[in-house]
Amino acid sequence: MSAADAAFWPRSPPMIHELSGDIVLSSSPVIAQGVAPNDNFYSGLALRLRGRFLAIYKDFRHYCQSEHPKSGGLWAWSGVSDHEPVTLVALFTQEAAYGQGGSPGKAHLECVNHALKALHAWITENMLALIASPRLATGAGEMDWTYVLPHIKMHLNELKTPIYIYTTYHKGVKAEEAAAAHA
Repeated sequence: MSAADAAFWPRSPPMIHELSGDIVLSSSPVIAQGVAPNDNFYSGLALRLRGRFLAIYKDFRHYCQSEHPKSGGLWAWSGVSDHEPVTLVALFTQEAAYGQGGSPGKAHLECVNHALKALHAWITENMLALIASPRLATGAGEMDWTYVLPHIKMHLNELKTPIYIYTTYHKGVKAEEAAAAHA
C-alpha cells in the first residue's frame, strides 16, 4: 500500500485506554501487573491481590521455587472472584528477589520489553476480550511512567484486545471502562 493509500485506509482505534480508579474494581477478567521473580507480594497492588486471592501467593512461591523464572517473562494464575473467573498475570519486570525475605530489585527497560512481548503472545494465544493493568514498573520497579508508556504502546497497541491501564489510583472508585472504550 502506498503512503497516499494509507492516508485513506481506515485505522483501527487505539486499544490502550488510560483510566483513573481502583483496578481491583475493574470488570476485566484479567489483571496484569509487574512483579519480580520471588516477589514477596508485600506492597502495592500485589499485596491487595494477595489479600483478596489467598492462594495466589502460595501458588506463586511454588512456581518460583520449582521453575526459577527469570526477569522478562510472565506467570498466569486463574481463580474465582465474586463467583466470576479471574486471571492474574505476573509480568516479571523487576530484578529477582533472592534469599529468605529478600526485596525485589528495580525494574529495567529490557525486562519490561521482554515481559510485554511475552504478554502480547499470551494475549494472542488466549484470545482475550479485555485486560486491565496498573502503571507497570513504576511502583516498586521505580521507573518513570513517561518512559514506560511508549514501550507498552509499541508492544500492545496493535492487539484487538482493549487494554485498560489504571494510571491514577483512587481507592474504592470504579473507573468508567465502557466510556473509555468508546471515546
